[in-house]
Amino acid sequence: IKKGVTWKQAHFDNLFESKQEINLVEIDLKKYRKKIHIAADSKELKKTSQFATEAGALVAINGGFFDMKNGGSWDYVKVNNKVINTTKKKTDRANAILLIDKKAIKIQSDSAIDYEKSSVPNMLLSGPLLMHQGQNAALSDNPFNNNRHPRSAIAITSDQKLIFIVVDGRNSLAAGMNLTELAKTLRWLGAKDAMNVDGGGSSTLYVKDATENSIVNHPCDNKQFDHEGQRSVANIIYLKE
Repeated sequence: IKKGVTWKQAHFDNLFESKQEINLVEIDLKKYRKKIHIAADSKELKKTSQFATEAGALVAINGGFFDMKNGGSWDYVKVNNKVINTTKKKTDRANAILLIDKKAIKIQSDSAIDYEKSSVPNMLLSGPLLMHQGQNAALSDNPFNNNRHPRSAIAITSDQKLIFIVVDGRNSLAAGMNLTELAKTLRWLGAKDAMNVDGGGSSTLYVKDATENSIVNHPCDNKQFDHEGQRSVANIIYLKE
């Protein structure tokens, strides 16, 4: 896309004994760390492409879980020192947190920080945590984790790349992944820290001007294998142009 920002796409006929469609963007944090941001609205749900366009994003991925009925995130989100949403109801699923400040971008367990009292200016709580410091995180045995769905995740590699990855699903051309498969894929890509974010119909990867509507994966809400089926979401993580 530009120096230090690479979009990769692959279709596999037999990955995890299934058809898989994967899109990801790798961002060199040594070059672009200060241009990584969160965009969020406390109530209004917007398509990932709308959030991205309004924020002047070059690339973007959908963010955390949200209240489909009332809008806003289910889990804690803070942008530029302003709390956008507090956690409505604590779940085992939202056990990972993305932290963005002037010095670093980190993905870690939510239990490692008192995020409501932290001075870190940008935070997004979601999950489950997939990897930390090169070790696979323990995943609970439940349908959300075990069944295959479209997935979105963010990861940081040992050589300081930030990965936005979207795995398509709910289609004959794309089975989707369970979280163990997703973690394995991220390990192959060199991830040392990684967290799942909202998947299913929310899974959306935006690359400015790469397609007619800038969506490069195949969001499944319209049940078509095209770029048109975006779901409105509460927040995104993005690289500012």
